[in-house]
Amino acid sequence: MTTRMRIWINPDAEVRYRRYNAGESMATDVAARAELQAELIARRGKLESALASMGRPAPLVQLLDEVDAALERIEHGTYGVCEICHEAIEADRLAADPLLRACIAHLNAEQRAALEADLALASQIQQGLLPANHWARGGWEISYHYQPAGLVGGDYCDLLQQDDEVVFLLGDASGKGVASSLVASHLHAVFRSLCGMPLPLQQMMQRANRVVCESTLTAHYATVVCGRAKPDGAIELASAGHCPALWIHGGEARRLEATGLPLGLFCAAEFSTRRLRLERGDSLLLYSDGLIEARNPAGEDYGMERLGAVAVAAGRKAGSREMARAMVEDWNRFRASEPPGDDLTVMALRRAG
Repeated sequence: MTTRMRIWINPDAEVRYRRYNAGESMATDVAARAELQAELIARRGKLESALASMGRPAPLVQLLDEVDAALERIEHGTYGVCEICHEAIEADRLAADPLLRACIAHLNAEQRAALEADLALASQIQQGLLPANHWARGGWEISYHYQPAGLVGGDYCDLLQQDDEVVFLLGDASGKGVASSLVASHLHAVFRSLCGMPLPLQQMMQRANRVVCESTLTAHYATVVCGRAKPDGAIELASAGHCPALWIHGGEARRLEATGLPLGLFCAAEFSTRRLRLERGDSLLLYSDGLIEARNPAGEDYGMERLGAVAVAAGRKAGSREMARAMVEDWNRFRASEPPGDDLTVMALRRAG
């Protein structure tokens, strides 16, 4: 997901929310600077309380000094600027660690080695959070393809069994790289916890939204589509600002638009759901915007029209594996030599017939 993320609300209007991503124009963005300053001051208060109860151990004292230094840089308008080359520090790194002072190009050998080791471990952890990539249960076949643009990514997907229902989730955290991967991992924990409770889908989305609002920095948010599939083909679906799902039925691809705003924008946001019933052989396609916003060497977007045509053709084949594979293969053909500019996740659900 790019810094300025598309939020799909209805077929007639595409509403764009311009959200600040840490590290972007920090020196000139007064509102963003004030938000981060308030966040760091709050964290400083908690750190002071910990120091008072622990006898001021040296590591915590050093951390307090770093927080104070970051607050000073915010005051002077130099926050987010590398102290060596005076260029902007990478936004995703700064969002993950707001105390950074240098860009990647000016890390020393020890710092580079530590960063590479951390990224490799983060990649292993993120891969370990993914479910099995093919499910066949409760009258459903579900397959997905997950491909981060780098070692780690901000896409999120999960599959859970809840009584006789299959719960499926696909999301996209704001930003890129390490920062977005942390939000994606947070989503995994939040929804895994909520799925253990007997909550209506609408209420589960509202609780997830409040947790994300209250436990992440203000620059972080995520689009998420969550659904419950029953053995009789009934699906209940909620979409927090995510790209339109596609219902492949009767040789057509029907768009299912978002039913609410992205998680983390407003704590009091409410979410509605929609219900549909898939016939045997029908499919539901979910995807992240790395699919439709991919560009070919001519600078053209992949787009919804091409996606719909490929999805309908793939929907005639037997099995969710073939459908997910067809999406990815066509995406690769379209991009040709262009490297992926964003993470890609595709999930295909097919009612077995």
